Amino acid sequence: MKTQNGKTVIARNGNGRHIEQILAGKIASDMSFNEKVWTICANVPKGKVTTYAAIARKLGTAAYRAVGNALNKNPYAPKVPCHRVVGSDGSLTGFAGGIPKKKYLLQSEGVAFAKGRVDLAVSACEL
Repeated sequence: MKTQNGKTVIARNGNGRHIEQILAGKIASDMSFNEKVWTICANVPKGKVTTYAAIARKLGTAAYRAVGNALNKNPYAPKVPCHRVVGSDGSLTGFAGGIPKKKYLLQSEGVAFAKGRVDLAVSACEL
């Protein structure tokens, strides 16, 4: 999301139709799949993570790769913190800013790591 001449401009697949609900973490029945993914991601607090598969399960699907695709198109970063989504084994995957930046962001938020991966036993949140 960018501001130009005092107006909000939505980029990369965000049409702004549900922006308030997405940022508030409240799913609406008429949201697209991507909007629902972004909404769930908006609920992940600083210092915690979730997984692509956990978001997919929350949406009643097994399509964890579609979750990753939606996050890749997240127009609301950093307000919708897609860097807080990791692989099911705690691995750092898929981040437009690069894996080193994702690790830096997570570490700066206090996310626990063990053996090069996020320690999900310590840092995973309930969705």
